[in-house]
Amino acid sequence: MVTRYEDSAQLQQFADRIRFHSIKAMHASRGGHVGGVLSLCELMAVLYGSVMNYDPADPDSPDRDKVVLSKGHCGPALYSALALSGFFPQEELTTLNRNGGRLPSHCDMNKTPGIDMTTGSLGQGASTAAGMALGKKMKKRKGNIFLILGDGELNEGQVWEMAMFAKHHQLDNLIVFVDWNHQQLDGYTSDICRLDNIEGMFSAFGFEAVTVNGHDVDAIRIAVKNVLSDKNGIPKCIVLDTVKGKGWSLTEGKTGIHHIAITDEMMEEAKQEFAEKGVVIE
Repeated sequence: MVTRYEDSAQLQQFADRIRFHSIKAMHASRGGHVGGVLSLCELMAVLYGSVMNYDPADPDSPDRDKVVLSKGHCGPALYSALALSGFFPQEELTTLNRNGGRLPSHCDMNKTPGIDMTTGSLGQGASTAAGMALGKKMKKRKGNIFLILGDGELNEGQVWEMAMFAKHHQLDNLIVFVDWNHQQLDGYTSDICRLDNIEGMFSAFGFEAVTVNGHDVDAIRIAVKNVLSDKNGIPKCIVLDTVKGKGWSLTEGKTGIHHIAITDEMMEEAKQEFAEKGVVIE
């Protein structure tokens, strides 16, 4: 049975549970892309806890909503949302990136229940998501495609080819999220390849775009519900203004946390910190 969180506090608790279990999974694998994983947790909570149509018992339903995490290196956030939503046992999260397991470091639809597209090569998830959205249109299938991009990923020209394609084919069942956490692998996006106005960039390509606080579950939920109610032939983009490493004092807003090892000591500190927030940590 799918749990729906209508209360804002409950939805934020779900986000914090996703955050903690992501940390726990990355600790088990001795490292991960912590910064970009933690900036996604509120979005994952809203999608799987409030707005998406899905059934964990029928992950292959052609009419359900689907997620393409194009920034596939941040799979632990999606894996945690899936496990907490019933797609597979929560205990399996600690097998992250182990040989023979179902949770590789980058998302793989052939291994993990609930993963809708194999991703990790930045930019390619954008194209496949647009293709999935067009396929639903052509087959007159219900459901939406939720595409999640990183802000550094916008350096890829393939993203903007997708944008032109989506506008041309009137893919109003494609909702793009940009995790604008202001950092990428080598530093701040403003120093590497300045983006200026992401909302304006997508608007220029024919999208309806809006920017919201990516850690405000109510703001995200309202933005998603607004775009889902507006089937006008125009693809949509929601820019999430986020903080890299959000929600864990060790990483929040820090630099050099794109990928780090999580030691036993760090994990114990995380357990204490999240327990003090009232998060169920087991």
